[in-house]
Amino acid sequence: MRTQTIRTLDYWLGLPACALLTVARRISGGRRHPARRILFLKFIEQGATVLAQDAIRRAVDAVGRTNVFFCVFESNRAILDVLGLVPPENVLCIRDRSIATFAADFLNALRVMRARQIDTVIDMEFFSRASAIFAFLSGATTRVGLHRFTGELPYRGDLMTHRVQYNPHLHISVQYAALLEAALGSPDDPPLLKRPAAELDRPSTLARFTPSGSELQTVTALLNQAGAADTTVLLNPNASDLLPLRKWDTSRFGELAQRILAAFPRARIVMTGAPSEQAAAEQLCRSIGSPRVISAAGRTSLRELLTLYTLSDVLVTNDSGPAHFASLTPVHTVVLFGPETPLLFGSRAPSTTIIWKQLACSPCVSVFNHRLSPCRNNVCMQSITVDEVFDAVRVALAARESRPA
Repeated sequence: MRTQTIRTLDYWLGLPACALLTVARRISGGRRHPARRILFLKFIEQGATVLAQDAIRRAVDAVGRTNVFFCVFESNRAILDVLGLVPPENVLCIRDRSIATFAADFLNALRVMRARQIDTVIDMEFFSRASAIFAFLSGATTRVGLHRFTGELPYRGDLMTHRVQYNPHLHISVQYAALLEAALGSPDDPPLLKRPAAELDRPSTLARFTPSGSELQTVTALLNQAGAADTTVLLNPNASDLLPLRKWDTSRFGELAQRILAAFPRARIVMTGAPSEQAAAEQLCRSIGSPRVISAAGRTSLRELLTLYTLSDVLVTNDSGPAHFASLTPVHTVVLFGPETPLLFGSRAPSTTIIWKQLACSPCVSVFNHRLSPCRNNVCMQSITVDEVFDAVRVALAARESRPA
């Protein structure tokens, strides 16, 4: 389903459903039990799942790996398999290709949850009504999620037993950790979580992706299509349809590629992207007109994409999932931020360079407006020049060359 379709359904069907279920909850009451089987609920955004890995590890420590589950849209499952934190058989997938498959899998996932006696659901979506409804209907006695309290935030009823205050000053990975800690504690003193944020923001051990021999061979063959090289730079000139305001102009990626080719005669450039972006990426390669530029958009699985990152030196990307995927590999990442803020959504990998203009209107998308901005002129991205992105790439390459072998 398209992003706008999901938003429309979430609003027109979700609002009355949340209101009715809130009445049912208050009539029925309920009893809480200690967490024994925990399910994380994150339908969309694979990059956010990377940021949740510390919260998932805490859950594994608390109840054991076999008792940790995850529910996700089928199209976003791949990153869970890469992280390996949740047993594959504990991942519940919901197909999101159409309303019919979504409804059928939504109901089946609820049935599976009840059969497996999952008692705790942690809703990691930001005020999504569908996820709140799912958590309530799951039968879990402990339901943890964000609640708007007296704030002007999207309404989704009062379906959570543990109501956590949304804090716009906490990095999202810390917010996820707060949800998990709330699930393990008492709900009797809202708003949660009344603990120092520094206790939640402990140094995180990022998962490290290790490609197989066959994956290395496949991706090396792909890279060799651009000839032998001492340096490989990846350009990701896209952003999902969830937030097109995040896109840096495609022509600037083309100009950046020309600058890199001229400055580094032994460099090759690879364009990356989703299958839906394959035609645009290939057209960009043709416009550059160099045999040292190829497109891998739509030609790799997620694991092959991560292998490509592993074999490359620098990745330049808009603020999107690849910036977080790259944190699982050694590649240095240059991330272009505009309508969102790296203070909340930035990669936690040390080998990351952030370029963000911090305009007075930025960030213009947030939980408070359901990530729907009135902006039609993303000056925040247009203000990022080719010169400063090229300089960031040059500095990153110089730093890599100076490292010990």
